[in-house]
Amino acid sequence: MVVRVAGFVLLLAHLLLVAWVSLRPRDVAWVTAPNTIPLHGLRADLALGGAEAARLIGEGLLLLAPLGVLLPMADGRLHVSGWASLTRTTAAGALVSLAVELLQTAVPGQVVDVDSVLLNTTGVALAHLLIVPACRSRLRRRRAAGTPDRAASQGATPTISRVPIAP
Repeated sequence: MVVRVAGFVLLLAHLLLVAWVSLRPRDVAWVTAPNTIPLHGLRADLALGGAEAARLIGEGLLLLAPLGVLLPMADGRLHVSGWASLTRTTAAGALVSLAVELLQTAVPGQVVDVDSVLLNTTGVALAHLLIVPACRSRLRRRRAAGTPDRAASQGATPTISRVPIAP
């Protein structure tokens, strides 16, 4: 329960930080054209050189990467299919990234970039793959070795006998 509440609070804090970073107006004299061709912006980033490309691509990967851990943490389930969790988390990360990109169209100096959606979604998936399975496994082992669940220690759920309806 504590992990779930902490995950939810951290998730909200991270989303507020992402909104603050991504949706601030930019004071620029000119704005680049929107990028709607997948991987076109990544090719342009790679043309800038190794260090600059690594910085730009790293920013794209890391912006929403914490969602890969915080979304399952806020969900709080330990016994869930790894593929289902990865699929749900990645889809949610893609939707959040798409929402941020669409909201940026209303912000001066910000333009839509499809490569940002791709990088953000990849970052969410990588963070989930690198951290969540190991953490869930560790928590399951700890729970199995430690005290039993509160729900399990309370006994079976009582059943209510059926009362027939009068004719």
